This record gives sequence, structure tokens and C-alpha cells, in this order.
Amino acid sequence: MPQPYTYARRELVEPDWRRFPAWREVTEQQWRDAQWQRVHCVRDARQLNEVTGGLLSAEFLADLATDQERLATMSMLVPPQMLNTMAPDAAMRPAEFTAAFYADPIRRYMIPVASDRDAEWPSHPHAERDSLHEAEMWVVEGLTHRYPTKVLAELLSTCPQYCGHCTRMDLVGNSTPTVDKHRLTLKPADRQDRIIDYLRRTPGVRDVVVSGGDVANVPWPRLEAFVSRLLDIDSIRDIRLASKALAGLPQHWLQPALVEGMTRVAGRARERGVNLAIHTHVNHAQSITPLVAEAAGAMLDAGVRDVRNQGVLMRGVNTTPEALLDLCFALQGEANVLPYYFYMCDMIPHAEHWRVAVWEAQELQRAIMGYLPGFATPRIVCDVPYVGKRWVDQVAEYDRELGISYWTKNYRTGIEADEAGVLARRHTYYDPVGTLPESGRAWWRKQQNS
Repeated sequence: MPQPYTYARRELVEPDWRRFPAWREVTEQQWRDAQWQRVHCVRDARQLNEVTGGLLSAEFLADLATDQERLATMSMLVPPQMLNTMAPDAAMRPAEFTAAFYADPIRRYMIPVASDRDAEWPSHPHAERDSLHEAEMWVVEGLTHRYPTKVLAELLSTCPQYCGHCTRMDLVGNSTPTVDKHRLTLKPADRQDRIIDYLRRTPGVRDVVVSGGDVANVPWPRLEAFVSRLLDIDSIRDIRLASKALAGLPQHWLQPALVEGMTRVAGRARERGVNLAIHTHVNHAQSITPLVAEAAGAMLDAGVRDVRNQGVLMRGVNTTPEALLDLCFALQGEANVLPYYFYMCDMIPHAEHWRVAVWEAQELQRAIMGYLPGFATPRIVCDVPYVGKRWVDQVAEYDRELGISYWTKNYRTGIEADEAGVLARRHTYYDPVGTLPESGRAWWRKQQNS
């Protein structure tokens, strides 16, 4: 009897970058060079047109330009490695290539265009720039203390690539016509000093996520020095380095000096009994190529305990059981990257076309159960404002008609330390209006117009 999903092993393939007219003469040595990748990132419609040699229609390029001018919350920055995974099997003729590029799942979130967006509800009425209120919970600049035993250290506000759905769109990257970005004000060394000082004074914290931005943009000597200082703090038992660049720019993580440095850091972490891991961000199986597997393998060989993936559920990218399972099997089976979380896309502006409803996420969680090993079956979570990560089936109450879900928590954040009754409070999350029945959509229109 056929199963809803049939596993078939698919060996990884590096798409041929030479199919793009601008890269016909690029050698494998150049392609594997991290600096070459950074220099040749695509930053706007003009450069995209040059790389693709006129294969994209004028309509697509205008669609992209309109989005960048009117809707985009993130500036465009796409490394050649990532662009090469888009429409990998498309016929290299303008009409066919444009159609394939429009439909491509990686393009949908790395190079969003205006026609992708929800025409009636581009943003939810409750969307916010800092939807998770991370900056409100800074105990020093760049250090978010939201959970009792865990902190998030934002060392910088740049990445080697910019995702259209970035949850930190208020801080990360260059300003766009839509969003005037906030800025970190302290010098990097001063910020790191204050982070380290806070952690030394707060022994209840045992787990540090080192992020940004993307730690791949921190010069390795500075990153190694910071991690070494974390390792000097006896209460720190887990350190996680967050880098989408493991998939978007694997060449960075394959640099010999970096691999040697990671070997030093991982060796010291083992001596201290500290779990050192790398967390990456892959949303579709097309992103997993031999170079990505090689980079993950290099980090594991260097002594990193785990390489884990934290993806984001996005409509048109990965919101079918088949797409999620294909990705998880590619991660776990071919690249030795552990499928860890899939987050529901956060309630930032202009993200409604990506977001899914809680009930859709619940259905996806159930649909992928039983196929993967238990330890490699990802949890689908809703990151609820002022609450944190909750498995999608942990919702306390749910009004499907209006798309309002209610969530509770069992701890206080730093900004709630003295508040009475906080643990009994219900916190709200909202489904995309476009997923509601007509009665629910009418209710939200009425709220908007009142």
C-alpha cells in the first residue's frame, strides 16, 4: 500500500554555476574562494540581470525593483553560492528561465518581488519591527535575556546574505526605503566586554547563542577570542554559533585558518565539558549541496559537537510535508546536519504572504511524524511575543475564526521580574488574515476601518 510520503535517497549535486553567462569562466578554485564569493554577491536588479545575462524578463526585474523601493524590509545581498541553487534545472532560455525563477522556493525568500506579497494584507495589523521584543530585553546592548538560563548575544548587525523574512529586520542590514534600521552604538570590543561582564555576574545563565547578524561576518580572531572568554566562565555549559552562511556561503567555513581555529576552540570546549554547536538556517532541500555537506563535515571533524538546522516555515517554500521531509532527509542523511526546529515566520511587516496559520503548522507537524528518526524529527514552534518558543500543539486556546491563539509560559523574562500574575497571563499570536474564513476576514477589515 503506498505511503503518503515515499523516501528515495537523492545524492547531493552542486549546480553548474557556469550556466550563468557572467560566470562561464569562473574556475572551481575561484568558486571555492570565500573572498571571491563575497565580492561577487548580487545586490540589486541590475547586477542580477548582468549575472543571468538577460535571461530574466523586464517584467521580473521591474517586479523586483518595485519591491525593493516600496515593500522590502531587507536590502538585497545574495552570494553566488545561494543564487546558484535557484532554478538549478531551468532551461536557459528567457521565457522558461523567468518562469522557473519566479517559482523557485529559494528565490521566494531570498529575492522577494512585489507580486509575491499579499495585496490586501501585506502586513498583519499587529505586525511589529521587533516582533519578538528582543531589544526590550537587552540587559546590555546586544544581549537579550529572555529565558531563565539562556541568552542571545548579538555581536554585530550584518550578514553575508540577507533573507527577506529576517526576524531582526529592524536592526540587521542596510536601511531600505521602507525601514530605517536601528544601529548598535557601542564599539564591538566594548559590547563584548559588557556581555562578558554580565555573564560573569549572572551564574544562572548556562547557554549562550552567539549570533547577530551572522557570526560569519565576525573576523575569526575576534570570534575565537569571544568564544574563549565564554569558555572562561564556569557557569556556561552550552555555546551555539548561529550562521546561515554555513549554507549560504559554505566557503567561509572551509577556510583553513578558520578550521584550525575551530579545532582549537572545540578542543578547549571538550576539555571543559562545554557543548559547542553550530546552528544554521536552511529552508529548502535545494540549498543542500556537496559544498554545504563538506562545510558541515569540516566543523564536525574540527570537534564541534553538533551542526543543527533552524528553518522557518514559509508558504511557497516548504509548507508541504513532502518539502519538509525532503529537506530533513537531505540535512540528516546527506549533510550530517540535525533537523532541529522549524519556526513559524514571525509577525514582521510585509511578511503575510509567507506566514502560515497555527492550524497549518500543527497539521505539518503531524504529517512529518514517523518518517525520520525521533532525534532528527524537527519540532515546529511558534515564537510567541513575550513568551518564547512553544511547540505548536502547546496553544492554550485558539479562535480559528479570528485567527487568534492564546499562549502561556512558566517563567519570567528579565523585564517581568517584579510583575505579579505574569505566569497566569495569556499572550496572543495571530494567524495571517488571508487564511481565515470570510467571517474572520470581515471582522479584521472592520477593525482596520474603525
